[in-house]
Amino acid sequence: MSGLLLITLLAGSLLGSADRPFERPVPCARSACQGAPVIAVAAPAPSSVWKFTRTQGAKDGESFAAIMKTADTTQSDPDFAGLIVRCAPKGKIDVLVALIRPFPPRSHPKVTIAASGGGTLTFDANMAAAGAAVLLPDEVSAFAAGKWQTTASLSVVVRESDSEIKGTVALNGLREAYNSLLANCGL
Repeated sequence: MSGLLLITLLAGSLLGSADRPFERPVPCARSACQGAPVIAVAAPAPSSVWKFTRTQGAKDGESFAAIMKTADTTQSDPDFAGLIVRCAPKGKIDVLVALIRPFPPRSHPKVTIAASGGGTLTFDANMAAAGAAVLLPDEVSAFAAGKWQTTASLSVVVRESDSEIKGTVALNGLREAYNSLLANCGL
């Protein structure tokens, strides 16, 4: 299964699930998803595309948006899928690390993020989507809204007990994708 397809499926299960238990995603109504943009930058390589998705929520008329970027497979472990930035309830933005091999749903992994331009931060995180994604703390959304938009890539290490998953995500095109996400958050 391709990384972009897997991360798209994972994001569909994550959108709108911040305040609800994990459940099977409900497909969008045609009018709500029609014309949903895929954000692309000048370079045609697959790693340059931020995928935009919208998933209908559990309530009538409720929908959630997210942008996703798959991992650079040449610099990542096979169990590292990529990065998800999603609209969250109450006007928040969530940042998640998507994994292929899940951790236990109640675990609290340590996540270390190193920006290509310098700077390394370590966070305690929570699991989402039955352990297939790592929900980073709220303060990380400020990086996606600012500093990461001028950073070439992120190196991410997720540690839980004696297990470690490493990956790299190129951030080119994040500014445009993030702005598109914000424009679609309240819709």
